[in-house]
Amino acid sequence: MRNQGEKPQIRELRAQLLFAANMKRIRLQKALTQEKVAEFAELHPNYISSVERGERNISIRNIDRIAFALGVLSLLGNRVPNG
Repeated sequence: MRNQGEKPQIRELRAQLLFAANMKRIRLQKALTQEKVAEFAELHPNYISSVERGERNISIRNIDRIAFALGVLSLLGNRVPNG
């Protein structure tokens, strides 16, 4: 249930933590390392690690890259790998 009185900062933190938990769950289900996700997403492994800890408010571009690396459909639509 939505809390209309909740501060925007709290909602944003919840979204970051939810994204982080789902990202890690999917990565582990697919038996991928953070390094492999980073490689597929063309991002640094330290960045992937900090996203999974809920420490980053990441861009839509990086959400799409991570979704692609994990093999899940992105809200931005289907796309094919480069190359």
